[in-house]
Amino acid sequence: MDLNLKLKIWRQKNNTTGGHFETYDVVANEHMSFLEMLDVLNEDLVNKREAPVAFEHDCREGICGTCSLTINGQPHGPNAGTTACQLHMRYFKDGETITVEPFRAGAFPVVKDLVVDRGALDRIVQAGGFVSVNAGQAQDGNAIPIEKERASQSFESAACIGCGACVAACPNGSAMLFTSAKVRHLGLLPQGEVEEEQRVQNMVAQMDHEGFGMCSNIGACEAECPKEIKLYNIAYMNRAYFKAVFTGE
Repeated sequence: MDLNLKLKIWRQKNNTTGGHFETYDVVANEHMSFLEMLDVLNEDLVNKREAPVAFEHDCREGICGTCSLTINGQPHGPNAGTTACQLHMRYFKDGETITVEPFRAGAFPVVKDLVVDRGALDRIVQAGGFVSVNAGQAQDGNAIPIEKERASQSFESAACIGCGACVAACPNGSAMLFTSAKVRHLGLLPQGEVEEEQRVQNMVAQMDHEGFGMCSNIGACEAECPKEIKLYNIAYMNRAYFKAVFTGE
């Protein structure tokens, strides 16, 4: 079934100019993904010799995290545990108006249209440094005994794809859920325990330097996370940070 939709899309040339909404009509099949629908729109715009809408995408499998779109006010759209590329048009109604914006956060400057610079998240990860494994001499990972519960918890945190939806959903623009997932992922494993004290301090310092807001336990980050990363990651990071700062242990 085809859907006749009206798209209200944010257009902005770059981060030094102001932006505005433009409205477009598009016909999309209900089996299309949201990004395929935008492809159809862009094909129409190119055929009309108009500038296509810039938006990010890569794997289109919910793995890379680049499809950072705010759809009708929600990062990645209305479906829980779903990235924008996994959202299908059957969840919208014929004749509906859909508002599409970039992720809104002071630390995510707009590059063009729906594309934002999320390099701040990469710099937080880089600030975490390394783990104590000598290159060329590392022990086989399967030979290191790790409790099943600990391994499962680490893997749960490692599921974070760094899309930035938590930041866009937070009214404070906080990156606490993202940062804590990275801290907990490595901190629970033997390979990451050695540097945990310095890692958590460095990553929190970089997070503050990038201009992200503070966490006020609203919970919107967990609600909008496409990988459903839990708030208790933040509690873990806070404990690790206070331990490192106040006890040095």
